Amino acid sequence: MTVRAGREFLAIPGPTTMPDEVLQAMHRPALDIYSAEMVELTESLLRDLSKLFATKGKSYIYIANGHGAWEATLSNVLSRGDKVLVLESGRFAIGWGQAASAMGAEVEVLRGDWRRAIRPAEVEDRLRRDREHTIKAILAVQVDTASGAYNDIEAIGKAIKASGHPALFMVDTVASLGCMPFEMDAWGIDVAMSGSQKGLMTPPGLGFVAANARAQEVHKRADLRTPYWDWTEREGTEHYRKYAGTAPVHLLFALRKAIDMLTAEGLQNAHLRHRLLAEAVRRAVAVWAEGQVLGFNITEAAERSNTVTTVTMNGHDPAALQRYCKEKCGVVLGTGIGDLQGQAFRIAHMGHVNAPMILGTLGVVEVALNALGIPHGKGGTEAAIEWLGESVRA
Repeated sequence: MTVRAGREFLAIPGPTTMPDEVLQAMHRPALDIYSAEMVELTESLLRDLSKLFATKGKSYIYIANGHGAWEATLSNVLSRGDKVLVLESGRFAIGWGQAASAMGAEVEVLRGDWRRAIRPAEVEDRLRRDREHTIKAILAVQVDTASGAYNDIEAIGKAIKASGHPALFMVDTVASLGCMPFEMDAWGIDVAMSGSQKGLMTPPGLGFVAANARAQEVHKRADLRTPYWDWTEREGTEHYRKYAGTAPVHLLFALRKAIDMLTAEGLQNAHLRHRLLAEAVRRAVAVWAEGQVLGFNITEAAERSNTVTTVTMNGHDPAALQRYCKEKCGVVLGTGIGDLQGQAFRIAHMGHVNAPMILGTLGVVEVALNALGIPHGKGGTEAAIEWLGESVRA
């Protein structure tokens, strides 16, 4: 017996649930890629992406996922043999660094911990010790969806500035843009990148990069540049060069609608919605953790992301819980990955999410905990409901 009839709900950290309006925006014929309408669509999206990144720098759209956008950032500002400092807080900055290594950069990892965020003081100390300025770029993620860590990018930017080091500061916002505050220029970030399939509520397949004037200057002498990723190539007068060929027209229609929806809600309101729903999840997990099996992967409350919560399971197989939620109830939870494979599951709360979606997901997890006999504190969903009732007043 199951109770899963109807639409399956994705509670995974990407791709996320897409609004019907975004899906419907793609149900139309393609545009002439040389038309004035196509040019205006591109220009409007580039303007709005720069607003989302909060930069006066230039933005670029790639037909790629986040890994492609990683390569775009690296190839445009690095030369073979350049040294890159990777700030570890989970899986994804490490992956970005592995891409840099494969492309010919020298990579150093500032070791962190999967249970905590980056420590800005450690970054400052390492940069002060690099008196010869051999480090050319610093790579960090704002949110690591594997560990669930939220990194204080503003504080890291201040630490870099305090060190007096000239390395470029490069930030991955794939799991945070549109969901949590991000201020590229104000926080001293030189290059930022993101993707379409998480907070921006668009199908996978678009990667975004923003670069300030300092990064553009470094770009002029970078020797890892290749035609497809090259910013200079994308600044050509012919419109098709914005995409290095045919534009991904229907994904652009979808992105336009998604950004319009974010604009209508108001970016600050979207950030608040994510904070409230994330705290509802955390209230539930905190109660479940009283059973000594479930717990937060990130130990410090202030370092937990507002877009995904990674829940560890001590002595129980998270795959069994995930199977029950999916097969019996129609909710798909995220799998533990990297160092947490087989030890955790993830609840995403990013993008097109609201109270019914989150409370429904929490309720299903609690049903599964009861059905499988997994020890847990009782009343997690009630704690989430109480939090929202106190926080969202009539």
